[in-house]
Amino acid sequence: MSDLTLYYDGRCPFCVGSMRRLHDWDRKRQLAFVDIAQPGFDPSPLGAGMAALNRELHGMTRAGEVLVGIDCMLAAYTLAGRGWMVWPLRVRALRPLLASAYRWFARHRYAISRRLGLRLPARCEDGVCSVGNPFMK
Repeated sequence: MSDLTLYYDGRCPFCVGSMRRLHDWDRKRQLAFVDIAQPGFDPSPLGAGMAALNRELHGMTRAGEVLVGIDCMLAAYTLAGRGWMVWPLRVRALRPLLASAYRWFARHRYAISRRLGLRLPARCEDGVCSVGNPFMK
């Protein structure tokens, strides 16, 4: 079992790219990834509805603690050995501002993805190709 399971939006190109980078950086395989956009996904173990999961990144620790937003990001980057990249999240005085900025970004993630020219990669299986999430099995 992973130390932290991240619940991310697999329809969001920016989100998928971020999860891919975390996955690649996670040499000790302490992170797991769950696409909340997959048919049949059940949010009930997190104690949150889909609206909340679509507002902010959620994660669940091995101990069952749910982390949300910048707390989740801080834990994920730290476990992936990249805690230095999110060091401002550790500064108590900056946290309210950064949490607000994160929520704004999350609310506009599709438009930001489009403006950055990000797209979900094409996946091909058995001669059939579709645009999809690279974490999908």
